[in-house]
Order: sequence, then C-alpha cells, then structure tokens
Amino acid sequence: MTEPLNAATATATVLLDELVRGGVRDVVLAPGSRSAPLAFAAHALAEAGRVDLHVRIDERSAGFLALGLAKTSRRPVPVITTSGTAVANLHPAVLEASHAGVPLVVLSADRPASLRGTNANQTTDQVKIFGGAVREFADLVPGAPGRYESTQVAAWRSLVSRLLLTAQGGTTHASGPVHLDVQLAEPLTPDVDGGWTADVDGRPGGAPWTQRPDAALGQAEPVSAGLRTVVVAGDDAGPPARLLAERAAWPLLAEPTSGARTGANAIRTYRLLLGDKSLAGRIQQVVVFGHPTLSRPVTRLLSRPDVEIVAVEGPSGWTDPGHRVSRVVRAAYPDDQDPDAARWSPEDGPRPPRPTSAWLEEWRARDVEVAGRLDAVLDEAGDLTPHHVAAAVSAAVPADGLLFVGASNPVRDLDLTAVPYPVGERRLVIANRGLAGIDGSVSTAIGAALGRPRSRRALALLGDVTFVHDANGLVIGPGERRPDLMIVVANDDGGSIFTGLEQGGPAHAGSFEKLFGTPHGVDLAALCAASGTPHRRVTTRADLDESIATPRGGVEVVEAVVRRDNRRELDASLRALVTG
Repeated sequence: MTEPLNAATATATVLLDELVRGGVRDVVLAPGSRSAPLAFAAHALAEAGRVDLHVRIDERSAGFLALGLAKTSRRPVPVITTSGTAVANLHPAVLEASHAGVPLVVLSADRPASLRGTNANQTTDQVKIFGGAVREFADLVPGAPGRYESTQVAAWRSLVSRLLLTAQGGTTHASGPVHLDVQLAEPLTPDVDGGWTADVDGRPGGAPWTQRPDAALGQAEPVSAGLRTVVVAGDDAGPPARLLAERAAWPLLAEPTSGARTGANAIRTYRLLLGDKSLAGRIQQVVVFGHPTLSRPVTRLLSRPDVEIVAVEGPSGWTDPGHRVSRVVRAAYPDDQDPDAARWSPEDGPRPPRPTSAWLEEWRARDVEVAGRLDAVLDEAGDLTPHHVAAAVSAAVPADGLLFVGASNPVRDLDLTAVPYPVGERRLVIANRGLAGIDGSVSTAIGAALGRPRSRRALALLGDVTFVHDANGLVIGPGERRPDLMIVVANDDGGSIFTGLEQGGPAHAGSFEKLFGTPHGVDLAALCAASGTPHRRVTTRADLDESIATPRGGVEVVEAVVRRDNRRELDASLRALVTG
C-alpha cells in the first residue's frame, strides 16, 4: 500500500481498506469537496478491482441505491457524502434501513469540530444527526501526524471492524445502519504533503482487523401443534415461515416480499379470507415471522385478545402492533414433532408427502373459490386494471429472477393477484417495507438489480407518484454500471391508495383531489427522455404482455395507463367477495 502524505489521506485510505477487508464489495459516492479524501480512496480501490464504485449526484438517490445494493447482496454497503445538507439527505434511506434491518454504512465527511457553531461554510452539527435510527455512531477525529500515527491506524481499523459487525447484527442481534462521521482537515487531496510518515497497512493477507464470529444459530422452541394456527409471514420472513407451515400443516399467510410465498400452503387470498368470521374467527394461534405491514385485516388478527400470538425474532426485532405477543422465539417447531428430525434431500429418494390437516384443506378450498371469483371481477372491470398490471409483472419473474415492488397500491395489488411461486426456484421479491415510504424507490430498485447480478431477469413494479418522486434515480452517469431492469409503472395520475381509506369517502369528495388524489399530469415519456431512458406506453393487457415479454436491455420503463376514478368501487367489490 502506498504510504500517504497527509492525515486526511491516511484516514480515508485506512477506513476504505478496512471496509473492503470486512466484506464490502460496493461503495456509493455522492460528490463533494470535504469528502475528497474518501472519494480518492474509494477510486483507488475501484481502480485496483477491489470494489465497484457507484457515483450519484443526488445524495437521497445515492442512499437508496446503497440500500438496494445491501438488500440483495446481503453485504454492508457504504455511502459517502460531504458535509452539510448532503448528510441530511440520507435520512430517509437510513430510517428505512433501520426499520428493515439493512446494513447501510453512512460515511460522512465533516469539518473539524472547531468550526461547529462558527457559521463556516457547509458546517453544521452532524454528531448523531440520525438519532436513534442508527445502531451505532462514531465521531472520528484524526490526530496530527507524529509519533502516534500507528496507534491511530490501529484504532481506525478496529472502529471500522466494530461498526461492520454491528451493522450485520453481530453485537445487538439487530442488523441495521451505522454512521461514521469523519472530521477531515486540509490538505484534502493525496498529492499534498502534510507530514504523515507511517505506513497504514492492516493485518497480513487482507484479513479484517477484528474477525466477525459465526452468527449463533437460534435455538428452536416449541409452539402448540394442537391449536388452529396460521403462520403470518411479513416482509423478509424468509423460508423458515414456509417450512414451519408445511411441517405443521398450517395455512401460510405470506406477503409478496416475505420470501415465504411459495409452496402449497401459501394462501393467495388470505387478506380477503380474514374477513370471513366462520373461517378466520376460529383461529386460535398465530406464529408471526418478519414484518407484516400490508393490511388492516392482518393487524386486526394480531390484535385479537382471543388469539395466542407467538413472534419469531428477525433482523429488525419482532412485530407486535396489537401488543398481544405472549412469547418471542428465535426459531420454532410444532411441539408434537422432533425439532432435530433430518430434512429431506434429493439423495433420500422421492420426497415424502407433505402433511395435511382438515384445517389446512379448508383454507385451501376457500382460497381456490375466492381466487376464481376475484379474477372474474377483475376481468369484468375493464381491459387493464392495476391488478392486471401486478399479476402480469409477477408472472414475468422467472426462476432466479428479481422483483422490486413499490409501496402503496402496487404491493397490495400484487398481494391479491400473485400466485405463489414453486419452491426452490429462488425468485426474490423485495420492497422498502421498513417504513413503507415511496421515496427512493427507483434508486433502490436499480441498486437491488446491481446487487444481485446473477438474477436471470430484474423487474420493478411502481405507482406513478412513487416513480415521479424518485425520477432523479434515472440520472446515471455515462461511466456508471447500468443493470438490465424493466420498471413497470401503473399510472393512474395520482394517489389512488387514498381512495380506499376514510378520506376517500363521499363525505370528503370536495377536497379529495386537491389534498389526496394529487393528480400531477406528468408526461412520463418526456421525463424518461430527459435522462435517456427508453419508454413504452401501453393501455391494453395485450400490449402490456407484449412489452413485458420483450425487454430491450438496460434500465427501461413500461408505462401502463390505468383508471383511478373507479378504484374505490373496485376495491369494495373485491372485499365483498368474502363477508363475515
């Protein structure tokens, strides 16, 4: 490693090198002056082939790009910014990462502390600017060159190792964002001598300064097999939810982004069936995985005083909106079965038949019936509805494919229409469900596609307001890597999510469009053209299917024009399919 000439370059070189030693493979950078040492260090690593460096001119877009990269690569991803408002623009992405348990690393450049409170240019108090949203914060103050240079290098490497360990849940069992604020004094470029003389090497062989221990496996605990139970799988629940449901012959109520909506136990129309008191009213126990956030029926279920609620702890803790969770476990198994029973593998011969029960078969039969009637209602509603768009996008995701879905109606439409995928085909469906905001969705989708390059195909399903909100995400420099990503936008010119809520009722019709409908009238074709993004506009199911089936490569947009004026009535007709 080349010996640096000054303290700022030494600091940046050490920090970036130790991040890479700790497993970082992607770095996101928003340009700035105070962050120049960090930028030069990241560029040197990229030139050496040790990281992929992604540059964005908008810090909010950069933050969500890093979030998407971290979600799919399952590695910590640093985002580098300069001082001042640049850091504040990362706050939405940090909040989402915090609530979703995503290992985002904020590496912010700062002015020396002596300038705080002096009205110096681009200087504010960045200390703990994200408050409790980060798992750990450190304010790094590089010392002056001199006899303690090697001591500082060791301290910096140790600090980075600890922050990476924390971001991955290695200290608190709750992964999430961390923030390292680095006070950098001039000189800020590597070619100016500032008196630094020591080498900045780390452990031999490229090893991290502090090794990350293997994550301890959660000890499985029993849950009652004798109660009428459903397994609720929220965002990022993962395969354990499906495995428990199949092992116990329980219905699986899995959100699209749960990672568990596969196999024969997944109930497609669970959201509607929870309104059937003759069926859902007999539930005695719920085992909750992940972070369920999509529907009020699920929230009401988790709040029922007559139901035993067991929560399985995940990356961001556990979900308990009704304050009814009686027990939290790290893993679960039915108490009438051996928790250490061997799993089936192809070498064992034909797969044994999966267990079933009268309870599970009742849910399956009702699901088939309601799904058929739901599809009939949608077909009668018009040639192209938002639900048709969601179903078409879901059907287009191949094995080993990736789908990012936006907040508000798109993810809920997907929840009603997506047929459970077969087990083992490794489709990944993700969303920003930590706080379920619409911001940064284009950037997150692009980051997710870049972070999972092995995907056979990557798609995104967004609403028009969500898409317009992060149009800056399409601004990608000519030298930057671009994934193959088709973004399908269901465009109904406004906020249709509100039509189904109380404010969308007849009593508020006079103010609805102004306050909640918020039509924008944006020409998406022109908006895409401004960033050189290919665009197609479709108005029929046939044209939508053809466009989805013929990707052109790179980042492209398919705009599906749908109605909003009948959305409230359409949603009501779907809910009416099941009455309690």
